[in-house]
Amino acid sequence: MTDPVRLIREKAPDTAPRGTHRIFLGMAAGVGKTVRALNDLRDRQSRGDDILIGVLEAHGRAGTLAAAEGLPVFPRLELPRGGVVLTEPDIAGLIARNPDVVLVDELAHTNAPGSERAKRWQDVEALLAAGIDVLSTMNVQHLESLNDMVARLTGVRVRERVPDHVLANADEVVLVDLPPDDLRQRLRDGQVYAPEKVEQALGNFFTTANLTALREIALRHVAQTVELEPPDGQPGVHEVVVVAVAAEGTALRLIRRGGQFANRLHAELHVITVNTARLTPEQSRLLDTCREITQALGGTFEVLPPQGGVGDTLVAYARHVNATQIVLGETSRSRWLELLRGDIIKFVLRETRDVDVHVISRD
Repeated sequence: MTDPVRLIREKAPDTAPRGTHRIFLGMAAGVGKTVRALNDLRDRQSRGDDILIGVLEAHGRAGTLAAAEGLPVFPRLELPRGGVVLTEPDIAGLIARNPDVVLVDELAHTNAPGSERAKRWQDVEALLAAGIDVLSTMNVQHLESLNDMVARLTGVRVRERVPDHVLANADEVVLVDLPPDDLRQRLRDGQVYAPEKVEQALGNFFTTANLTALREIALRHVAQTVELEPPDGQPGVHEVVVVAVAAEGTALRLIRRGGQFANRLHAELHVITVNTARLTPEQSRLLDTCREITQALGGTFEVLPPQGGVGDTLVAYARHVNATQIVLGETSRSRWLELLRGDIIKFVLRETRDVDVHVISRD
């Protein structure tokens, strides 16, 4: 295993007592994120801190269980659901107990129905707001803005996702790196999954090509964050990214791509759609999802009434917010409609100045 890459951010002065958040980030299950977090927790204990394991997802792995041995574990809540009993971390109990630091494994986890909060990363936010330090773990493929890229490279669509702002706001990100061949050997040795699942995992998600792509994504994402951190703490030129979407399937990918641009540039993110016709129920649900993903990426989502044509409305909005980047999808219009109503992309290119226009392929 290579040494972890650490990204540490200076904590802004704040009168509110907020805990610090250290995230252990990896390319996939089995690289050793949880073991690293447990070792950090043990180090904090040796320094005299009051520590607790709030939730540990060991998945029966001997190495993880050994790393956790002897560390105090806070009891989890038991939630009866349809004849089975599910367990979730007792966040209210942890806040009342008020330790110095808590381990909360697997940030992307979706909580059991009826829990106070829907996602585990929201549980972490509650602990931090209470002034408790948190150690947590996640894989890079669970990051919202990378969802489409990961699906394209690996053929696997990740369902549980973490908003980009959770990683961006962390006080420290520790990249736990492992060469793909070493991770595949861990699988063969039974250190990650049960023996009956190993061959299926090696032939599907844990192929050398997939792991190489995920490792590159993780390394690049952390490197870009480090390179773009302003050295004096002051932002440079103020960038504003505007993403224009229609109520169709490619909208979510456009938003995530715009979120990547915004993240790299430390820019505002605006996602807009122009309401030119009555929406079907399916289109309305899609736009609701667009709004949720935009908010998860730290942006604002607006449905605009038309001011002339779609192109006129987009250009007027871009001027209003002083956009520096515009993200558009490759047109789905037929050539006949383009002749009748004009090409929106060409219109935007013609009517904007000092703005970078990115046209994203539909494939």
